[in-house]
Formats: sequence, C-alpha cells, structure tokens
Amino acid sequence: MAESNPLVALFGDKVQNKAKAEIDVSSLRKEGGVIGIYFSAHWCPPCRGFTPKLAKFYEDFKQTSNGDKLEMIFASSDRDQSSFDEYFAEMPWLALPYDKRDIKEKLSNKFKVQGNPTLVFLDSNTGDLITANGRSVVMEDPEGKEFPWIPKPFYEVFAGDIEKKDGSKVQAETLKGKPLALYFSAHWCGPCRGFTPSLVKFYNKMKESGKEFEMVFVSSDRDEESFKEYYGEMPWLTLPFGDARKAKLSSLFEISGIPTLVILDEEGKMITDNGRGKVTKDPEGKEFPWHPKPLEELDDGNASVINEEPCLVYFTDGEDAEMEKAKKVLEPVAEEFKKSPDGSKLFFFVAAAAGDDELPDNLLQFLKIDEDALPVLALVNIPSQKKHVVDKKDVTAEVIKDVIAKFLSETLEFKNLR
Repeated sequence: MAESNPLVALFGDKVQNKAKAEIDVSSLRKEGGVIGIYFSAHWCPPCRGFTPKLAKFYEDFKQTSNGDKLEMIFASSDRDQSSFDEYFAEMPWLALPYDKRDIKEKLSNKFKVQGNPTLVFLDSNTGDLITANGRSVVMEDPEGKEFPWIPKPFYEVFAGDIEKKDGSKVQAETLKGKPLALYFSAHWCGPCRGFTPSLVKFYNKMKESGKEFEMVFVSSDRDEESFKEYYGEMPWLTLPFGDARKAKLSSLFEISGIPTLVILDEEGKMITDNGRGKVTKDPEGKEFPWHPKPLEELDDGNASVINEEPCLVYFTDGEDAEMEKAKKVLEPVAEEFKKSPDGSKLFFFVAAAAGDDELPDNLLQFLKIDEDALPVLALVNIPSQKKHVVDKKDVTAEVIKDVIAKFLSETLEFKNLR
C-alpha cells in the first residue's frame, strides 16, 4: 500500500524522468538500495561545477554490479520552470516535478539543507538517512567501492596510531572507555589561535581535577612546519600530520568550519559538536561532558541548534524570578516530550533578555518581538524561515502542549520570517 511506503511519504506518488514521464515512487523502494536527493539549482555556480562530476559518478556506478541499487532524485531550487527544464536536461537521473514546491520545501526542512548543492543519501527501503554529506562521499569514493556508504562506527574510522607529546604512539582503541574530545583546528585560522589558549587552560584544569577524558588534535594545517609549531602549544594527543583519517573524521562529523571541538562519549558516539561553546560557557568543566538536557538556557553556544532545528523558546526579561517561573512550567513538558518517539523533532530553551549573551536579544530582534512584550513563548523554525508567537500571557503546560501537538500535526499557524 502506498501509505506504508516511506519513499511515498517523502516524495509523493510520482517523480519524473528526463522524458517527463511519470515514475511511481513506490517502484524505487529496494532492499539494500540507496536514494540520493540532489538539492541544486541552475543559478548556483558551485552546483553547475559539481553536477557534471555527479553525473559521471552516477553513470559509472550504474555500470557496476550494484548499479540497479542506486537512484537519484533532483530537488530543484530553480526560480522558474524553464530554468528547471534546462538544468534537468543535463542530469541522467530522476526529478521531483518542479510544481511540487511544497514537497521540495518539506524535504529541505527535513534534511536541514542550508545551501546548494547538497546531496543526501537515504536507505531506499526504510527512507532513513544514511548521510547528509553525499558530496564528500562522491569525491572520496568515486568508484563507489564503499556502497551503500553507511557511516562506520567512530573507532573503526579512528583506528591506528595516535601520537603523544613525546613522539611516542598509542593505539586509538586504548582511548575507548572515557569521553574523548576531537579538536579540529589549524595555525592559519585566527579564531583557532584565539580559542586554543582557553582550551589549554580547560584541559589542564580537567586533568588536575582528575577527570577521565582525552583530547586529540585533528589538524587542517597546510604544511608540517606550521603543524609542529601549532601543536607545540597543545598538551594533548594528535593525529600525525597529513593523516588520511582527518578527511574521514571531518566527513563523519560533518565539519564545516574551524575551530570545532567535538565531544564523544565512552563508546565514541557524539555528545555535542559545540564543545567550543561549552568550554566558553563552562570553563571549569562542571557539567562536562555536557550531555544534552531536555531544557537548556539559550546562550551563544546554542546558536547552531537555533539555526538548524525547530525550537520552542520561552523569552523572559532575565530576572531570576521570571527565569525560574519559565523553567518551572516548561521543564516538565520538555522532559516528557524528550522521552516520546518525537523527542528529536523539537528543542526547548528559556532565554534571558539583556543578559551576558547576545543570542537571546539578537533572536528577539530577528523575530521582531519587542522586549516590552516579555515574557513570551515562540516556536522558531529558522530552517523553514517561520515563527509562531503564542498570544497568551499566561503560558501554562496545557498551552505549551497544544502548541507542540499542532506543530507535530503540521496544523500550527506560522508567520514567515522573510
């Protein structure tokens, strides 16, 4: 039945081929297969540069023994039908019909597409995400030898020698069983050099207090001399310069800029990729390793979550009494929601205006909410460029639950941020 097909739930009943013939989406579902969604546009120069490479990859892969297990669907960001038609003519795969703008927007939101080109790979049987970093897959595995590109466990990718300060080596596997921090950084990067001294202080304090954890430098330096000079400032471990694992780790954790500090648990599963913000906010490491809480206070370290996920934010004037009141009503709801099957679909924050952090005030201005209106509850969906501001001053648990229910059922009335 169509309604039980996860691909139909994503794309609708039909996609089209180059001859503009309709293709049943249900026919694309295959055990062990992969569906690529290619978010791209003709007006985008990086897209036009990548599309020929992707087309060659696709056509070559189709000649392999796994060729029938891969399909691709173009999800266009073109500005009109004629541009879509012209650009799609260069592609050897399928496309979501251009007039299905609502489906395209839902796909962009679901997979948190921040720009073009973006290539995501899905399991074509379950519809589950395999990787949101398909571009790296194509560039690093042009022959498709690692199909179906299911991400390997961290310690399988990380396996090998790790260097100590004295030049001796340890096996990566020996670091398992305690929290691990990966520091993606480089000497040529100004913000990196600005953050590294603070990170050194944090590391030394943690070691002095007896905390069980380790840190590894993952260098983006351009030459070995710069690497050695920069690593000389660090007291922790490092990958050897030029190590091939650097690219694989960057892909695994979708590193888009440096400095980035990734915190992993005892088994190598990511706790947060915002270790930089956590160190800045908690330099004593009192809450290390910073496991996510159902309800967080909004600060500059949460910027990536606000920018990438739907968030329910209770703004207050920053007074202690108002913050405690907001937490008292929101925290039980957040804890209950996070235990539900939908727990990853929404994040919860309390925010203090006019505090030490700029993010709450900047977000209020972005949402066009006057500070005189505080306290106020808002559901913010920046990836979709939408907001919903609750018009009730008395925000109860029932009011919050009603907003959540309408959000999940897609019946919440949003206003555009644009």
